[in-house]
Amino acid sequence: MLEHTSLEEHDVYLFHQGNLRYSYQLLGSHLETYDGQSGVRFAVWAPNAVQVSVVGDFNQWDGRENPMTKMNDNGIWHAFIPDLERGTIYKYEILTPHGHLQLKADPYAFSSELRPNTASVVYPLREYKWNDEEWMKKRQATNIYESPMSIYEIHLGSWKYIEPEVFYTYREYADMVIPYVKELGYTHIELLPLTEHPFDRSWGYQATGYFSVTSRYGTPDDFRYFVDQCHQNGLGVILDWVPGHFCKDSHGLRRFDGEPVYEYANPSKAEKTQWGTLTFDFDRNEVQSFLISNAIYWLKEYHLDGLRVDAVASMLYLDFGKEEGAWELNEYGGRENIEAVSFIKRMNEAIFEEAPNVLMMAEESTSWPLVSAPTYIGGLGFNYKWNMGWMNDMLKYMEMDPIHRKYHHNLITFSLMYAYSENFVLPISHDEVVHGKKSLLNKMPGDYWQKFANLRLFLAYMYAHPGKKLLFMGGEFGQFDEWKDLEDLDWELLEYESHASTLSYVKQLHQVYQDLPALWELDHKEEGFFWIDANNFEQSIISFVRNSRSSNDQIVVVCNFTPVVYHDYKIGVPRHGCYQEIFSSDAEDFGGSGQTNGLPLQTTPEPWQGQDQHITMTIPPLAVSFLKRSSSTKEDKS
Repeated sequence: MLEHTSLEEHDVYLFHQGNLRYSYQLLGSHLETYDGQSGVRFAVWAPNAVQVSVVGDFNQWDGRENPMTKMNDNGIWHAFIPDLERGTIYKYEILTPHGHLQLKADPYAFSSELRPNTASVVYPLREYKWNDEEWMKKRQATNIYESPMSIYEIHLGSWKYIEPEVFYTYREYADMVIPYVKELGYTHIELLPLTEHPFDRSWGYQATGYFSVTSRYGTPDDFRYFVDQCHQNGLGVILDWVPGHFCKDSHGLRRFDGEPVYEYANPSKAEKTQWGTLTFDFDRNEVQSFLISNAIYWLKEYHLDGLRVDAVASMLYLDFGKEEGAWELNEYGGRENIEAVSFIKRMNEAIFEEAPNVLMMAEESTSWPLVSAPTYIGGLGFNYKWNMGWMNDMLKYMEMDPIHRKYHHNLITFSLMYAYSENFVLPISHDEVVHGKKSLLNKMPGDYWQKFANLRLFLAYMYAHPGKKLLFMGGEFGQFDEWKDLEDLDWELLEYESHASTLSYVKQLHQVYQDLPALWELDHKEEGFFWIDANNFEQSIISFVRNSRSSNDQIVVVCNFTPVVYHDYKIGVPRHGCYQEIFSSDAEDFGGSGQTNGLPLQTTPEPWQGQDQHITMTIPPLAVSFLKRSSSTKEDKS
């Protein structure tokens, strides 16, 4: 029988207090040597179980062979089974208080069988030899708020596959994805959830194995290789993470020992009716240890650079996705889930203590205040929030025929009213190009040329707008069809000039973005932006300035949301001198009409649009121009 040391007893105490941040080291399956014998130590929390056994091929799935021992009255069962090795397949056989036997996968398993099989797999925690020390040191010293951040969101299985439901491995994806994303100039890759899940079409958002990287693409060390290679190539890795709910599959967390353990006992709080899933019991200490440890596990054991936390609003509100009468008020008469709010704050505090300088991004779709503010001033403690309001407004605007855009001008300007209330990411994610919403390119109005021009316009405005950037795969080359999760991307489109030019455009846009500190250095400070003209709704033209810490890096941005060309158009500018058009989305190389400003634009000392100077320029159709002042005299350079 395995004896527990005083340190382990202390860990058990912390686990039940909700304070064990590395509970995966206590629970689960671990290769160990005990009394000179090598084998596997198993431990599982099943407080209501009458008996628990470890079963697998090694004992013909016979629960009488390897019963576990209950450790005092704390609900933790443990056993040491000699001679078991890496790769052992197992489950827990649990006798419930109702007299039923059920087989459950290990909630803390590090690996799982390939679906449709559902057993857990013994896998060592730390055998992989990392080679990303340089990246990890650089990450620690980087000011993430004042650095460029452009995220490529990807679903591995439908980025490229061998054939339907047959995928490449993490290592093979590393060899294909990383050079592609690096060449385009992105700074980060964001992966849709990779925790083990039974159903491909849930895209990973309905998980069963929270500590188990999905076996669809290989082993845990294969995934570590993917992350390692990203880091060695200068790319950060963010993982979508889903602490809000879990699926009801019989081998998973639902009624784990015959009673609600991981989910709320109250059905009105437990049921996520919109998705057919169950909500974690955020008030239960052991569940807090489970979830907080899980977040830390991905950040520490896989060297991930951040987590994008899915569906935060579904955690914050008791009535989320529910009809009237199907939910209950909290103890203060409100609709907020008080325990979830407390958990989120506690989670973020723990994460930033254990893994400083990582990214914790909230997908929070309401106006909950201070999502990306520290907990000590009343915030939820994330450091970024997805700007869903900007996304909804801009896609609604861009889908309009340009002739109607002047009547909805506020949709492109309103976001600046709240742009500095949070640290925002501007997301064009998978959710916006699926379920009949059309691809990003196909949302755009007009003929073939205008669709591509509108796409270039939208992307340039997005990169000029305050906030970090995220674009879902396929958008970078103008995929015409919306995301088809059972197929891979339409790579054959790159044989056509318009799509190849769009890919080249995104690459050039990233180069310009990274080269211009004004487009990212003061993303989260009001002094990083001011309007030149926000009110020209008649022509649907806006102009503004992006600032960096150096006044010499100031960028003037002019956007025209109609297909009309304007010559000799006056734009107010903040300083005298010559302005050079350093980027135009209408350049012929990108498939544009070539209505660019090739010659320097000399200022005229006459006030215009609230500025002391102005320039006269050509405004290209459905396009964005970036202008930068070039010093022409010694006085100018001072």
